[in-house]
Amino acid sequence: MIRFFGTVALTDRVPSGERVRVNRPSAVQSDSFAGYRFPPDVILLAVRWYLRYGLSYRDVEELLAERGIEVDHVTIYRWVQRFTPLLIDAARPCRHAVGDRWFVDETYVKVNGVWRYVYRAVDQHGQVIDVYVSKRRNIAAATKFFEDALSNHGRPAEVTTDLAAPLLRVIDELIPDAVHDTEQYSNNRIENDHGRLKVRLRPMRGLCTDRTASVVIRGHAFMQNVRRGHYELGVEARHERLRVAAAFDELTEVI
Repeated sequence: MIRFFGTVALTDRVPSGERVRVNRPSAVQSDSFAGYRFPPDVILLAVRWYLRYGLSYRDVEELLAERGIEVDHVTIYRWVQRFTPLLIDAARPCRHAVGDRWFVDETYVKVNGVWRYVYRAVDQHGQVIDVYVSKRRNIAAATKFFEDALSNHGRPAEVTTDLAAPLLRVIDELIPDAVHDTEQYSNNRIENDHGRLKVRLRPMRGLCTDRTASVVIRGHAFMQNVRRGHYELGVEARHERLRVAAAFDELTEVI
């Protein structure tokens, strides 16, 4: 039998002691699990394992089978695609505010054999601010990324990027008041963080569609932020290593 730890209470403080305004996770859809043969804790356990560890869908299928749960890897894929966005939406009220120093860069992944560009940003605390999967590496893609990030998280005081022409132009147009650092090596923080995404994608046999890529990459960013303590979720878990399990336990009750 699969068990989660009991729901943990939310606090109004981040680990550093700084007071923040925190809400409880908000319900996304009361019937999110309607029509599914498996119970919510099994479904979200599979989703958590997939997002957290370097596993393929077949790996998760095997791990569940060892526990007496027979489910096809295609079904697990559908669970990940269905519930990852719901988890991210439900957790949004509990997310900590991002810092005022942004490190922005783009990396690349293959989707159905074609290169796609992934715009990503982290703040000075290591929180992944936002991600955006684009067919192009151009001004339109950079504008879309920054407009969404600014709309959701406000304006930074400082932005660090490389010398990519689209980023230079978009930052000058959208946030001309921000300090823009383009010195060599200044952007190592985000470039190193790209490596964690690449490690997660390596066990996969390839991303088939842009939507699949976007969901998985956003889910990876969400999981990174939960593990790093950037959500007021799982904060009273008995051990830091149980934070993610406790966070998903909370979210299970509201989606």
